Amino acid sequence: QVQLVESGGGLVQAGGSLRLSCAASGSIFSLNIMGWYRQTPGKQRRELVADITTGGTTNYIDSVKGRFTISRDNTKNTVYLQMNSLKPEDTGVYYCRLRMYSTEYWGQGTQVTVSA
Repeated sequence: QVQLVESGGGLVQAGGSLRLSCAASGSIFSLNIMGWYRQTPGKQRRELVADITTGGTTNYIDSVKGRFTISRDNTKNTVYLQMNSLKPEDTGVYYCRLRMYSTEYWGQGTQVTVSA
């Protein structure tokens, strides 16, 4: 069984920074993709924010490029999302996702609120 535990959300003013962490435990394959998704107010679907492969290849949604940085520590099966220059439209619930071949696991979500 795989579990994902997220931390680091909170309330911040526009222009501020937050760092999210997600630690995976259980049977983790050496090849996987870890990422962050978010569900923003008024939207029903989660959108990909950023993800990163075991080898370090990253992918970002256009709206966060230059502001957010995803990284990971493979020895700890942990992924991080450093969020700088936060905007009110970044407000939402951020979810960690781990994909191993055709199987995916999700964290419980952490709230990020950016005030204007």
